[in-house]
Amino acid sequence: MKIAMIASEAVPFAKTGGLADVLGTLTTALERLGHQISLIIPAHRCALRNEFPLRAMNLKLSVPVSDHHEEATALHTVIGKSISVHLVRADRYFDREFLYGTPAEDYADNAERFAFFCRAALEILRAHPADIVHAHDWQAALAIVFLKTQADRYPEIAAAKTLLTIHNLGFQGLFAQSEWHLLNLDNGFFTPQFLEFYGKINFLKGGLIFADKLTTVSPTYAQEIMAPEQGFGLEGVVRQRAGDLVGILNGVDYRQWNPWTDPYLKPHRGENNLTGKRNCKKNMRQMLALPDISATPVMAMISRLTPQKGLDLVESVFDRLMERRLQFVLLGSGNSRYADFFRAAAARYADRVAVRIGFDERLAHNIEAGADLFLMPSLYEPCGLNQMYSLKYGTVPIVRAVGGLKDTVQDYDPVAESGTGFVFEPYDAEAMLNAIDRGLAVYQDKTAWAALRHRAIAMDFSWDRSAQSYSDLYRELLN
Repeated sequence: MKIAMIASEAVPFAKTGGLADVLGTLTTALERLGHQISLIIPAHRCALRNEFPLRAMNLKLSVPVSDHHEEATALHTVIGKSISVHLVRADRYFDREFLYGTPAEDYADNAERFAFFCRAALEILRAHPADIVHAHDWQAALAIVFLKTQADRYPEIAAAKTLLTIHNLGFQGLFAQSEWHLLNLDNGFFTPQFLEFYGKINFLKGGLIFADKLTTVSPTYAQEIMAPEQGFGLEGVVRQRAGDLVGILNGVDYRQWNPWTDPYLKPHRGENNLTGKRNCKKNMRQMLALPDISATPVMAMISRLTPQKGLDLVESVFDRLMERRLQFVLLGSGNSRYADFFRAAAARYADRVAVRIGFDERLAHNIEAGADLFLMPSLYEPCGLNQMYSLKYGTVPIVRAVGGLKDTVQDYDPVAESGTGFVFEPYDAEAMLNAIDRGLAVYQDKTAWAALRHRAIAMDFSWDRSAQSYSDLYRELLN
């Protein structure tokens, strides 16, 4: 099948989070299944500086935005064996330091930027048609809306089937009604039945309404978004489309995240050789200037610094946490409040806490390899990838039973000698501390800890199974 992916970011061109990782790996997994894959993304500044050679396509784009047309060009490169990557180049929209906004606020013209991008993506598909148009999150959702409501504009792909994947329902693309003119849609679509949402335009809602099928990134999250707690006001729309919604767990690219071949690790760990963990731990501590105290476990977080990640739980009990015998490591960027808190914590506990604000791929791999425990106390987590990385690296996850965390981490049971991590349910700091204490207690039992880590390492969350689920869904759409 010919499958066109439309998204706002993808590894290795541009990344703010897991969405980019998924686009970079799902596409190659689908290619291995024999499908013809193309990917359309904006030509962000970071993508133009990428090592991939980009060539200009013989395709000029003229895109309606409000009462005028915006001109753009299309660039092309290849990833995998033969995956065509089309980058929409419009520097006035995408030549910026950040993808969606500064650390302080979103870009004021995001409605225009991504309405333009969605129409530009459809123009590329007119020249390179596909059987399936697969859009990801709110930034690409309007492509489905435009295709379904204005098929006469796009006759070459009018018959294509459409799929929308929700990576995080908490981000919906909400804009003032005054921006409606940018979309060039009939006013009849600005109603609660379609794109109107409490007086605003909701890009993601449009995709939810018009896509032929919907997916989200874990089976548990597919159920959670039908309830108010995680539906963010769209739970009614999701329930309305429940028969067309499938939860497909994201996968891991073990070519990139594998402790036995990881190019960021020196030395590599031998397969199933847990003694190599000590060397990784020593190297990580050196990178972070932490004392190498052999009997002390290291608990790590690699996270966007947002309320979604449960950082308020960690903040509320951090001094009590430091009463335990452990070292704490954090790598992440985002909300300045959390960044300031963790910097101050690192200053207070200089020999036991290491904090790096920002993103560092090499350090991220070394933390996954060197830490003993990995903390993910998320308020909500559609899928999560770090807990799956942690399992493969023998870094035992401590997670809240939510979304993909619930689907991928099995709670430790000392009687049955089963489980791959430590799971707690209530969004509560005491419940989190209890799970941490259970983990620290098992860490002291060398035999039980080694068995637990072996079970974690044995878990397989490769993309092969997930890609096959997408492939089956595409075939269902076309039959």
